[in-house]
Amino acid sequence: MDFFLCVIGMVMVVEGVPYFIFPDKMKLWVKAMLAMPESSLRGFGLVIMLVGLVLVYLGRT
Repeated sequence: MDFFLCVIGMVMVVEGVPYFIFPDKMKLWVKAMLAMPESSLRGFGLVIMLVGLVLVYLGRT
């Protein structure tokens, strides 16, 4: 459980960095994402999840 909480914390840090450093550009990115079709967002999310799973697999072996 400690490892899981550490990983979640690190993800939150990495996800928060762009909002802290580039808040103006993040607003533009969010607006662009709102204009994208849901199928594109789902496809992008799937790719990101698969890449994440591969990285976890490589990191654990």
